[in-house]
Amino acid sequence: MNARIPVHVLTGFLGSGKTTLLRHLLSSPAFADCAVLVNEFGEIGLDHHLIADVRGDVVLMQSGCICCTIRGDLAEVIRGLYARRDRGEVAFSRLVIETTGLADPTPVLATIMHEPQIRHHFQVACVIATVDAVNGAVHLQRQPESVKQAALADRIVITKVDLTDLAGLRALEARLERLNPSARRWRSANTPPPPDWVLAEDEIRTMMVCDSPAVQEKPGHDSNRHDARIRAFTLSLDTSIDWNVFAVWFTLLLHSHGADVLRVKGMLRVVGVPGPVLVNAVQHLVHPPVHLEAWPGDWQQSRLVFIVRDLASAEIERSFAAFHFLLATK
Repeated sequence: MNARIPVHVLTGFLGSGKTTLLRHLLSSPAFADCAVLVNEFGEIGLDHHLIADVRGDVVLMQSGCICCTIRGDLAEVIRGLYARRDRGEVAFSRLVIETTGLADPTPVLATIMHEPQIRHHFQVACVIATVDAVNGAVHLQRQPESVKQAALADRIVITKVDLTDLAGLRALEARLERLNPSARRWRSANTPPPPDWVLAEDEIRTMMVCDSPAVQEKPGHDSNRHDARIRAFTLSLDTSIDWNVFAVWFTLLLHSHGADVLRVKGMLRVVGVPGPVLVNAVQHLVHPPVHLEAWPGDWQQSRLVFIVRDLASAEIERSFAAFHFLLATK
C-alpha cells in the first residue's frame, strides 16, 4: 500500500505573513510536487493571484472559512484532488492548506484525520503558524483565534522581526514559549525558514520537553486575558505505563474536557514495548500512536506536554494517578 500523502496546515492571524511564507516554500524544489489549497474569507479571493506565478495548481475556496462555514467543501476538494491524481491528471506528493487568518485550525485537522476516504490517503504532517512580531502580542491579547493558532502549531514563524525592538520580540517569544513550549520557532526578517526546517522529521525533538522553568505552570505570571486561561504544563512519569489503562483514561479525559485540552504531545514508556510510544492529540482528535525503535540517548521517562484552557495541571495529574492506580491494581 502506498504511503499516505503528508499535509501541512499553514495558519496565522490576518496580516501575519502566511502568503509570503507560502510563496517562499513553493519556490523551493523541495515543494515542487506540492498541491495547494488556499482559503480566503469573503466572496472575492486575492491570495491565489499572489501565488499563481509560483504554483499554477491552486484551488481557491471562496465564500467562507474552511474551518467552519464550508468545511464540507474542504473534504470534497481534497477528495477531488486525489481523484485527479489517481487519474494521472495532476501529480503531487504533498499537500499544503493555507487557512484564512480568522481560522481555528482544529476542524481542518478533523477533516483530514476523521473523514474515512481522506485519512486513508492523507496524514497530517505538521501545523505551521505565522505570528507577526509587530502586532502579535496584541493579537494574542485580543483575538482568541490567534491564541488557538499558536497553541496548536508544531512550528511557529515569527515574522517582521526587523520592524520591532529586541525587548518586544523577547517578550513575544516568552509568551509563545509559555503558550506552546514544544513548538519550534523561527525568527524571520524577510528571511523565511528553509524548506528543510519545515519538512524536518523531528518528532523526537518536539516530544522531548525540557525541564526549563518556561515549561512549568506559573499561576498569575501573565495578565493577558487569554494566556490567563490557556497554559502549558508537563506531566512526567518514572514508571512504565499500561497502555490499556492509559488509553481508557485519555479517552475519558478528552470526552469530559476535550474542548479545553487544546494539545497533547509526548512520549510514553509502555509496559512490554522496548521503544517509546509517541502520543499526539488536538482536542478530541487523536493521532494514531507511533512506535519508535529506541529511546533517544539515556532518557526513558514518560512525558506528556498539555496545553489546556481553564484546567489546572494538578487536576489532571490527580486524575491520572488515581485512575492508573485503580486499574493497575485490579
